[in-house]
Amino acid sequence: MAKTYGGITVSALTDFAAELADAAATVTLKYFKSPVSIDNKLDDGGFDPVTKADQGAERAIRTLIEDRYPDHDIFGEEYGRTNKGSDFEWVLDPIDGTRAFISGLPSWGTLIALKYQGTPVIGLIDQPYIRERYVGWTTGATLNGKAIQTRTCPSLANATLSTTDPDLFSEIERPAFNSILKTSKLVRYGLDCYAYAIVAAGHMDIVVESGLEPYDMMALIPIIRGAGGMATNWQGSAPGDCGRLIASGDEQLHSEVLKVLSSV
Repeated sequence: MAKTYGGITVSALTDFAAELADAAATVTLKYFKSPVSIDNKLDDGGFDPVTKADQGAERAIRTLIEDRYPDHDIFGEEYGRTNKGSDFEWVLDPIDGTRAFISGLPSWGTLIALKYQGTPVIGLIDQPYIRERYVGWTTGATLNGKAIQTRTCPSLANATLSTTDPDLFSEIERPAFNSILKTSKLVRYGLDCYAYAIVAAGHMDIVVESGLEPYDMMALIPIIRGAGGMATNWQGSAPGDCGRLIASGDEQLHSEVLKVLSSV
């Protein structure tokens, strides 16, 4: 981890990301599996829940960043974006998987990413209830401090596939996903960010999703790549504002899936 960004070592930045995760966990664990009021962000008949845990965790993270690195930008799901013109931007999702959180399921996680000059270089997924913390950077990834690596799976026919919910795909996207689904060996739904952690650790093979925001994605990318996997949009380029993400543990498998999805 000797590499530096803007004069700050990767080791110092990953250590700080861990401090941020600890601060968030102090808030989220207070509310998880406990009565908590739920608000709905949507007023069009849809349901996008937010709780005091989401809001409090992001405030805790922001306070630490603003104290330690006051010149860094921050982009969080709950409190938006600052624009100081910094090379650094922290991208935060205090609870990715709020639906799981309010249902008492431990597949949610706190996502913390650091982008440097527009590229996500550090990512962290923290599931404090089951005490699993995944950290990734450009050349490696760990689970609770131990190195992890994606597994070899060159064929979709032998792959375990995941997506949060197939109903989140648009009418145009759904047939392409269904083609991937029919070819894969096994599918698991509803895992939110935890699916990406499991791919990075070598227990599943691919996640395909759409409709994501930057705070849903940026932390996942360095973890998948640091563990030896691939993370792109459906056209094989860097994931960005289009909201489409493919994360896989094997380059050959990734290429096979891109052949199906890249035309959508």
